[in-house]
Amino acid sequence: MKMIVALLLLCLIALPLAAQMPSIQDQREAMKKLDFMVGQWKGEGWHERPPGPRVTFTQTENVQKKVDGLALLVEGKGTATVGTFEAMGVISYDDQARRYRFVTNTSEGRGGSFELKPTERGWEWGFAIPQGGGHVRYTMKITDDGKWYEIGEYSQDEKTWRKFHEMTLQRVP
Repeated sequence: MKMIVALLLLCLIALPLAAQMPSIQDQREAMKKLDFMVGQWKGEGWHERPPGPRVTFTQTENVQKKVDGLALLVEGKGTATVGTFEAMGVISYDDQARRYRFVTNTSEGRGGSFELKPTERGWEWGFAIPQGGGHVRYTMKITDDGKWYEIGEYSQDEKTWRKFHEMTLQRVP
């Protein structure tokens, strides 16, 4: 009898824990919405940091499914006359928070963990610049002709936005 009571007690304790376990199937389904990104991409763009001049660059993006489809590894490399820029990010889905997480690192020593919001045929993510420095957002979409089109914008008030980055990439066969 003590054994049955102990087993029942163990099941009652384990049940709430099981309810909190992430649903791998939910995560996989959510990540499938970003399958359009997977592959090799290459193209050109420009970037501008006031008060400096506009700099053009050649960009590659390598997007791979990882951990059995539960994450995307995004590796970007931009080359310009002023140097090379590299960035790496991992996109995953948090099914309990019901949102996508984008963890980034750059060759300039910057990075962080951000929310990525899928849009129709693309995504958006951004962040607040510390100490009231404004806001940055990046928006990407796949164009009707299958190109990766991305812009970066800055705003002091989140109402008026100024474009500081633009690139267009094509899938590499």
